[in-house]
Amino acid sequence: MFSSVVAAFSRNFGRNSKNKQGKAPPVPDLPQGFQPAHSPSSSHGGGVVHQHPPSSSSSATSGTPRARPLFLCQPFVKASLLRGSMKTIVVLPKYVDKGEWLALNVFEFFEYLKMFHGVIQEFCTVKSCPSMSAGPKFDYKWLDSHKRPTTLPAPNYIAFVFNWIQDKTNDENIFPTKTKPITTAMLNTPSAGALTSSPAGTPGAGQQQPGDWIGKEGGFPPEFYERCRGIYKQMFRVFAHIYHTHFDKIVHLSLEAHWNSFFAHFVAFGREFDLLDKKDTESLKELIEAFDAQTASLASSSSSSSAAAAGTAQPSSGGAR
Repeated sequence: MFSSVVAAFSRNFGRNSKNKQGKAPPVPDLPQGFQPAHSPSSSHGGGVVHQHPPSSSSSATSGTPRARPLFLCQPFVKASLLRGSMKTIVVLPKYVDKGEWLALNVFEFFEYLKMFHGVIQEFCTVKSCPSMSAGPKFDYKWLDSHKRPTTLPAPNYIAFVFNWIQDKTNDENIFPTKTKPITTAMLNTPSAGALTSSPAGTPGAGQQQPGDWIGKEGGFPPEFYERCRGIYKQMFRVFAHIYHTHFDKIVHLSLEAHWNSFFAHFVAFGREFDLLDKKDTESLKELIEAFDAQTASLASSSSSSSAAAAGTAQPSSGGAR
């Protein structure tokens, strides 16, 4: 997975060779009378989150402990292809335009997410997944053509998400593969004024001037960054559904290390460039915290080992006798 990023650089960041033939999965039969919106309601992506309140009949109320999700159980929660922090593979490389780096990674994450979804797609059906759930507390709803939150079966929801993202990544006005000149109309776009500085936590924060925006030098439009955030939020929802509903299939296929590493990479990149709001990650909060704890533990062990090795290497102060 990680070597693909290097390979993508040799293909001019991997975006000039977009798979125009690659299509999102077909939309399954929709509920009768449902008319989906043509696109999400905002730049942050469509759909709303419904968080279920604890019910009086819940296992917590009855005193019976709720079963821990499989992905949080040992040894699966520790399964990974990479030990340590993902920081080194997500930071902006020297001399690389930030817009190009965002576009490359968003595009690559989307392609790999479609591949993983294809593995479990036959198990994610209208009957088995009547809603886009992410555990007992979260349901993601789609907005219909009248902007009303509507429950959709997970395969329908995911098909809408993938089709929407496919349209955005194939749109040369949002993800250009050739540098375009900056026009007066672009400078007057409200998004340009809203992005006069880098988002918190991103390289170069506070260094941009009014009229600048992320990706400007690479020919990306002022709204490009917000489009990336919308795409990222929707991809996270697909991760959440697969973890909560289909992780047993991932384990059955011995792909848990690949899947965990992919998600950890996704989260690390999202943090580096502030692509996810904290509230949007609540459905996998415990897993992210578990990954963070493992990274911190490895870092601590590495530091202790280095200190011990340094102490062992010190010459004896007593000298030879």
